[in-house]
Amino acid sequence: MATSQVETVVTGADKVKFSLAIALLVGAIVGFYYLGARGPLVQWSVLLVGLLAAVAVFLVSDQGRQLIGFSRDSWREVKKVVWPTRKETLQMTGYVCAFAVVMALFLWLSDKTLEWLFYDLILGWRK
Repeated sequence: MATSQVETVVTGADKVKFSLAIALLVGAIVGFYYLGARGPLVQWSVLLVGLLAAVAVFLVSDQGRQLIGFSRDSWREVKKVVWPTRKETLQMTGYVCAFAVVMALFLWLSDKTLEWLFYDLILGWRK
């Protein structure tokens, strides 16, 4: 399977849009804390408007369009997944729980055997 190399070129306008989105995000957070004395309504309004503006500016940049494309492709791939039925899920959960119990018993038995071997037979500490 051959993959093609895609080279992306970021223009100056996209850099400005990305920088503006970051500045809006920082401004929204700073405004949220700076306007704390004005009340929670003003505080949260400034934060929400700033975040929405930052997201809008980011989504019209090249990086934002790439993120939207990636999200669409990811959603398309998730739709192709064959999810297990309820019966299969319960069976696999039962297998995992049974395996965990068997391993717990094996480790407990191994621990007790080594404890008996070292402390009782070799060292003679438990008499």
